[in-house]
Amino acid sequence: MTGNTFGSIFKLTTFGESHGLAIGGVIDGCPAGIKINLDAIQKDLDRRKPGQSSIVTQRKEPDEVTLFSGIFEGKTTGTPIGFAIQNTNQKSKDYSHIKNTFRPSHADYVYEEKYGIRDYRGGGRSSARETASRVVAGSIAKQFLAPITINAYVSAVGTLSLDLHPSKVDVLEAEKNIVRCPDSKLASEMESLIKKVRKEGDTVGGVVTCIIKNIPVGLGEPSFDKLHAELGKGMLSINAVKGFEYGSGFSGTKMKGSEHNDLFNPDGTTQTNHSGGIQGGISNGMDIYFNVAFKPVATIMQNQETINSQREKVAMQGKGRHDPCVVPRAVPIVESMAALVLADFHLRKRNNRI
Repeated sequence: MTGNTFGSIFKLTTFGESHGLAIGGVIDGCPAGIKINLDAIQKDLDRRKPGQSSIVTQRKEPDEVTLFSGIFEGKTTGTPIGFAIQNTNQKSKDYSHIKNTFRPSHADYVYEEKYGIRDYRGGGRSSARETASRVVAGSIAKQFLAPITINAYVSAVGTLSLDLHPSKVDVLEAEKNIVRCPDSKLASEMESLIKKVRKEGDTVGGVVTCIIKNIPVGLGEPSFDKLHAELGKGMLSINAVKGFEYGSGFSGTKMKGSEHNDLFNPDGTTQTNHSGGIQGGISNGMDIYFNVAFKPVATIMQNQETINSQREKVAMQGKGRHDPCVVPRAVPIVESMAALVLADFHLRKRNNRI
């Protein structure tokens, strides 16, 4: 299996399956001398881990990371940073009923067709559990990138949506409720919807919005490696993501050029920011903001018709512990993938000019 490495200079390679002994990764290309706050890494993992609230999967994993190399006396050494997170609460028997059955809208069928074998326990490598490794690397990348700040929050769950531009949002309010929505009233409504959907044995999707501040001018390349293209690649690599838009996004198609153009101020900033902080594939120094759309979780606790490995029609129902809505736990994952992209481009920028 290829495609387990992300980045060109600041690289992350991950390993492991949902129900294996551990998941983990190796970070290569991180410069030496970066002061690392281990508590900050664990805090980001705690924001992603299962069992953290009443509206997420109740799988109980401490998600405590063990760092094996690359950090000495609290600073990076410039050598590969190896780490692992133990899987301690697997219930593989919960998946025995799908050993020879393909779950609708899961990767079961394509995995078996592609590789001739699949780990059916929790989806194996295709499980969102793999994203915990991304959060470790992303947390380290965020510390490398300071004073750049990356904050994501839940802006929609189902039909409930926050009608507020990212520039007007107090992102710190998002961590004050279990939905991670910066509007407490809307968060309460979202929580009720998620609980209602779970009771019905169903799931619901949503949107995570991310805003990045203190970005220097010049990150990104003008052709194939545009900054927004790499951000899109990073976000679309996250499990359950179905869409990505930055800046004005699809709403910009309804505007005229005279309305959409960001006019310059004498200092190089712009009066508006429909570009979302990126022009010509390169950061322009304004805030970067984007939306990431997550589909409803494919595992539902309802009877569905599907097929088995003999291509016979069979009935099945989901079992085990699953999120009724992934977006609250996806917030730190979105931040982490954004940090990995920016860290990589930050290092690449050093080669742009003398």
